[in-house]
Amino acid sequence: MTAVHQLEKLPLQKIKAGPLPDRYARGWHCLGLAKQYADGKVHSIKAFGTKLIAFRGEDGKISVLDGYCPHMGADLSLGCVEGNTVTCAFHHWKWASDGACTEIPYAKRIPPKARLKVWPVLEQNQLLFVWNDPEGNPPDPRVEIPRINACFSDQWTDWKIVNWRIATNVRELVDNLADMAHFGPVHGQKIDYFANVFDGHVGYQMARGGHETLSDGELVADDAYFGPAYHITRMSANVGGNVLNSILLNCHVPIDQNNFELRFGVIVEKNPDLSDEENEKIADGYIELTQNAFRQDVEIWDSKTRVDNPLLCDGDGPVYQLREWYSQFYTDVENVKPVPRKIFEWRRSEGVWRQREDMPPEAESQLYQI
Repeated sequence: MTAVHQLEKLPLQKIKAGPLPDRYARGWHCLGLAKQYADGKVHSIKAFGTKLIAFRGEDGKISVLDGYCPHMGADLSLGCVEGNTVTCAFHHWKWASDGACTEIPYAKRIPPKARLKVWPVLEQNQLLFVWNDPEGNPPDPRVEIPRINACFSDQWTDWKIVNWRIATNVRELVDNLADMAHFGPVHGQKIDYFANVFDGHVGYQMARGGHETLSDGELVADDAYFGPAYHITRMSANVGGNVLNSILLNCHVPIDQNNFELRFGVIVEKNPDLSDEENEKIADGYIELTQNAFRQDVEIWDSKTRVDNPLLCDGDGPVYQLREWYSQFYTDVENVKPVPRKIFEWRRSEGVWRQREDMPPEAESQLYQI
């Protein structure tokens, strides 16, 4: 039998893709800069297979409510903010920030069921977050978004954020956390050291190596998902002979099961020896470079197919372990099993993945301090 005939008899790996989940992940989802909702207008948000509205009332608080009036189905984002209420443009029913209907101009009695769902919100790091839980549970205080001191420091630039709508399921984005092998082909990044840690609700990545566009020398990147949808990277690069420190925001909100909105943002530490104008110019240039690098992923996500059974080789990272960690956010709380800390490490000098029992020292110090 020839070698060709032998190959013909080998089994083929067929791509399997089961039905998409019938729910959206439990956790905090970032809606962008908090200040963009403070303009006195009603903002429309497509998320979680429905429409929401966000507005800041005269009390200064941002509220997020269901976006359709239960009276006759009008889009409440067409209405206006009055005090701490939103007035529906269709029949002028008024809806308060606590979801209650407070006034119907032509009715003597407000129906007891006249209430809108209120979505829990959180403002942190100059950003607005909304809590999603298919079971309707309140936010878990153990998974609160950690504070980033740089977001409140004059020594750092303000967030510069771009929004992209990407036509695929959000899992394709989350897979990146363990997909070390794509950094070279897609981003021109030579990885010397890579580690993943899955610890409770945190999924962490540490990468060390060169980069064709973002660094003249070694690029140091520590990043983590805090929950299913909020991803932060602390990055240090050599640019033009100077160390440039930056923090990247990479967060997503599912519009539906086949589309999500990605918000990609950057802040850069200022060089004290340069003027504000010079720092802004450097920051703008570096932000454009990082955004262009991320667009390289977007182009692939927009055209790839979903694979539930990826065919992996010994050089691939812990993709299946990542997906196991990620599945907790799609499971009822009572059925979520404790997620023990799992640590995986790769070194170019060895060329193989190893599972560690102890935490790499740098990861121990960075894991919850991104």
